[in-house]
Amino acid sequence: MLKKMKKQPNAQHSFSIGGVVSAIQNPDKRFTLLLWAAALVVPLICCAMLFSLISDSVLAFGEFGIFKFITSSQWSYTEGHESCGALPFIVGTLESTFLALFFCIPFSLTVALFVGEYYKGRKVAAVFGTITDLLAGIPSIIYGLWGFYVLRPIVVALGLSEQGSCILTASMVLAVRIVPYAASLSAEFIKMVPAELKEAAYSLGATRGEVLRTVVFPCAGSGIFSAFILAIGRALGETMTVTMRIGNTNQMPTSLLSTGNTMASIIANQFGEADGLKLSSLFAIALILFTLTAAINLIGKILIHRAQIR
Repeated sequence: MLKKMKKQPNAQHSFSIGGVVSAIQNPDKRFTLLLWAAALVVPLICCAMLFSLISDSVLAFGEFGIFKFITSSQWSYTEGHESCGALPFIVGTLESTFLALFFCIPFSLTVALFVGEYYKGRKVAAVFGTITDLLAGIPSIIYGLWGFYVLRPIVVALGLSEQGSCILTASMVLAVRIVPYAASLSAEFIKMVPAELKEAAYSLGATRGEVLRTVVFPCAGSGIFSAFILAIGRALGETMTVTMRIGNTNQMPTSLLSTGNTMASIIANQFGEADGLKLSSLFAIALILFTLTAAINLIGKILIHRAQIR
């Protein structure tokens, strides 16, 4: 009897170890652990990037101050009189982005209506939708080359710019770059409008234009708006497309026909030769760009979520 009582705890212990081993050997458990590990990689990388940007920006922010760095328009590296200000690049980024959005809206909205409403479900819509998706995957350097060899001579011939490089030219090329993103997302939201609502409007004698105005746009409006918000986020970080056409001068742009720089283009142009305080200043600009882009993308995601709920 005593021998049996002594063996009982050992049996329970072996049973618990066996349960853990069997749990680890379970394919479903292993796959779940793998999914958790893969999912945690993304926020960890994001946090690591943010930490790197902040730590490398401390020198510039400590030297010039955060407010002065953002609001100063001076970018000079004369020895003993260093002055770094991100305002010209912030203004250049915002000007080129919102002007590109102004050019983008009519084209992307037209394509979205063509694919998502007027020819929905037809082969021609599938062809145009595929072409739009392919345009979204073309490298930005290709758009920059197209702007240099096609758009630049037109701008020069019209007498808008001697060299063909200015805020306006960069914005036009950037608009072509972001049209596929806005058009694809807008078309998806237009397709989500319930057919019953449109059929009810048609049964009351409404024309197609009236259905668009009273049914499609009110239902898909928030989704379309969020698509353009995400297009803004895409345009803010565009580098090569803008760098090849904006002129790359470290000065405050005074008009749409003047040259300038964006936050992305100044980093691309000067990062390779920068060190010390200048390198820290570029990291500070990258941190501003990271924060601005993340905030705009977050707003777009929230609006998309609300549109899907509706």
